[in-house]
Amino acid sequence: MTFREIFYINKSDRIAFIGVLAMILLYLGFVFFFGGDDDLSAASSQLMSEERTTGNQDPHASQQAKDQSYYAVPVQEAERFTFDPNTADSTQLLRLGLQPWQVRSIYRYRSKGGVFREPSDFARLYGLTQKQYRELLPYIRISADYRPAAELVGPRGKSGFYASSAGKEVASSVDGQTVAADKNDATAPSRVGYPVKLKAGEHVDLNLADTTALKQVPGIGSYYARRIASYGKQLGGYVSAEQLLEIEGFPEDALPYFQVAGGNIHKLNVNTLSLSKLRQHPYLNFYQARAICDYRRLKGPLHSLDDLKMLPEFPADVIARLRPYVSFE
Repeated sequence: MTFREIFYINKSDRIAFIGVLAMILLYLGFVFFFGGDDDLSAASSQLMSEERTTGNQDPHASQQAKDQSYYAVPVQEAERFTFDPNTADSTQLLRLGLQPWQVRSIYRYRSKGGVFREPSDFARLYGLTQKQYRELLPYIRISADYRPAAELVGPRGKSGFYASSAGKEVASSVDGQTVAADKNDATAPSRVGYPVKLKAGEHVDLNLADTTALKQVPGIGSYYARRIASYGKQLGGYVSAEQLLEIEGFPEDALPYFQVAGGNIHKLNVNTLSLSKLRQHPYLNFYQARAICDYRRLKGPLHSLDDLKMLPEFPADVIARLRPYVSFE
């Protein structure tokens, strides 16, 4: 564009063009006379280089990495050693694998007068999983100082004696005279609050016994008594004592004390129950329940479990253990 052409454009464009030209000339003159700021240029170059390097990265990645490094807590492998939850300090509890907030919960419980009287009381700790409890249970030792006083003094018998914690009588006053207990008396009451365990050859009926009766079996405490009762309810009743082995961690040494002699089996009507109801049974998963519903929809009601033999979801072992629990009415 020549100077003559400049004067032929409108006035506003001419002023803008002259202003831009003047700024360019001022900048060139400033650089020529004073030179550039080497430090500023270097810093600008470094900043531009860093921006090019991180330009394709997640803008939140660096902040997220800082947050993770700040809040990162070193993971310490859980140790196993004997401990008393009534006296263990925070260091010991943390070494066992408990979380800090669980340790604080134990401290608050103890500060309010709470006492762990039985190892099973520790299972009530909030946030403790069944797996953690089973791992810690063999290491829990409750000091005798925290045991119920009722274990030392039982109910008064006709002779005026009391049952001791060992199931033997201690001295008591009869007609104003102190007499000694007969330590070999087989009729002495058992430990207060503890069920009398079964002897070899004695049995408990799985379908008739409640949790109190189940705890009479050697090796069965409150935890497994509840599991046995709950699993029996899910099944609709036990048909064999060997079904107890389906309970995770069940002690096999206790199996000879159980039998199935009575009780009614609650059966599933596979021709009327919905998919959601069928899958609630421990022996039916989602795909097997859906296969039953599909069979009913396509071929009509089932007449026996043999109708399902051709389906891949029902191998022979599944049909065999499911047979006592189904009806076709």
